[in-house]
Amino acid sequence: MSVIASPVQSRCMNAKVGLCVNPMAGRDVRRLAARASTMTHEAKRDIVARVAAGADAVGATDLYIAREPFGIASKALEVMDLKARVHVLEYPITNTAQDTEVMIRRFKAAGCDTVVSLGGDGTNRAIVRACADLDLIAISTGTNNVFPALVEPTIAGIVAGLNARGFLDAGALGLKQATKVLHVETPRGTDIGLIDAVLLADDKVGNLLPFDAQRLRRMVLTRAEPNAIGMSPIGGYVDPVYAADDCGLRVDMGAGGEMVLAPLSPGLFRSIPVIATERVALEQRVQFSGPGVIALDGDRDHDLAADEMAWVTVRRDGPRVFDTNATMRWAVAEGMMSPRTLYAEAGN
Repeated sequence: MSVIASPVQSRCMNAKVGLCVNPMAGRDVRRLAARASTMTHEAKRDIVARVAAGADAVGATDLYIAREPFGIASKALEVMDLKARVHVLEYPITNTAQDTEVMIRRFKAAGCDTVVSLGGDGTNRAIVRACADLDLIAISTGTNNVFPALVEPTIAGIVAGLNARGFLDAGALGLKQATKVLHVETPRGTDIGLIDAVLLADDKVGNLLPFDAQRLRRMVLTRAEPNAIGMSPIGGYVDPVYAADDCGLRVDMGAGGEMVLAPLSPGLFRSIPVIATERVALEQRVQFSGPGVIALDGDRDHDLAADEMAWVTVRRDGPRVFDTNATMRWAVAEGMMSPRTLYAEAGN
């Protein structure tokens, strides 16, 4: 009797999923000034294990992780009985966002286009800086999180596995959408953000404390969501803009503005004087004028002198991000979760 691989099997031969874990996400100094919970390494290991179990159950063939000082992913997977092969990538560690960028480039070099990330807005910003051509499922483990979702890791793993097998390439339109990205041009180079680009007065590059509401001058948001924390709800309480909307929102702040009470960090409310808001079309450039500091997704990274300007543009050219709930509904409706489909064998 000869056994011939079915079309389903042939699509599974190289079903690769990358697990991108930021060991420092959910543990920074902002917890001293707000009421954010701390994400322990043990909790992250549990999340990694659940993602791996979900991907493995639906036929992922290869799981890619990176070795980092705390062994979060490697220790989680080494005790699991997985059918998938586990690849542990090693490279020099800098304990900066550069580690995430190197990890993603190594994933891509290995042919891994499906990534599950554990982190916050900053972690996913580093992912997109490295490569925007990804299918991404972002699980929230950071501090101020708008970009990643609160999703059960097991389900995230199932969706990642189905995508890696090719089940979600055709007919799944609307289940994943290229995310909006803030492209920032400064006098000294370019950078990106995923949720907010903020101009602050009298601040310092590298400051990790929550923003002082009185120093906020102007921001551009890709998502102004009233159900979020951080900068997003400041705009969201005035003129909501969501991930699916093909626009951003400019918010001007300062003396004389109407006070908007918003949570800048978990449990930390401040009144922000909002002068004006305006929707920003894709590809429309917004000017930031110095002096000031530009923060991207909460990270104060760029100085502007008094005579300098920067420009911010919203584009829909980021990674393809899944709606996991819609994806699971579609997968069941299309019969993707039946054993006949997942574990099909053909022969005569």
